[in-house]
Amino acid sequence: MRKITVLSMITLDGVIQAPGGPGEDTSAGFKYGGWVAPYGDEEGGKVVRKELNQPADYLLGRKTFEIWEAYWPEHADIWPRINEGMKYVLSSTLKKSDWKNSVFLESLTAIEKLKNSEGPDIQVWGSSKLIQLLLENDLVDELCLKIYPLTLGEGKKLFINGAIPAAFTLMECLATPSGVIIAYYKRAGEVKTGTA
Repeated sequence: MRKITVLSMITLDGVIQAPGGPGEDTSAGFKYGGWVAPYGDEEGGKVVRKELNQPADYLLGRKTFEIWEAYWPEHADIWPRINEGMKYVLSSTLKKSDWKNSVFLESLTAIEKLKNSEGPDIQVWGSSKLIQLLLENDLVDELCLKIYPLTLGEGKKLFINGAIPAAFTLMECLATPSGVIIAYYKRAGEVKTGTA
């Protein structure tokens, strides 16, 4: 069985839309693209380089795939593994791509079959709707959240109504000099309740 890890850059109010640049995803009139840029520092850069060098396959939603397909094949020097790794794309409209190692999935059942297959662990980047589908169906094993010290008030969110109640254990945590909290969580069974 393969582990599915969601890696997200997220604001304090849960927004994950267009962290990388102004033109990345302007859907629904989103005007804050590139909100991570002011918080870049050496410590955060080390964490990202480590994540980019992990052996992994990738599970992406259609929109994230289209953004990446237009960028990463020409920037292999930054992230060689993204071109070499398998990219599994959940889409009901896309069926093929010239970007090598791209496979298209049409259903949750196909994702479950992928998770239960042999191979490297699977990383999910961006892909808000896909992440919500995975959370609704208890298919997320780990969360790697980079929590940025700002609120945006609008934009695509990491968590919306529909995620199943689930407990997570904090495995590792650090804060960068620019105030980004990087937290790694592992799925830890059912939610436990009690009296505080």
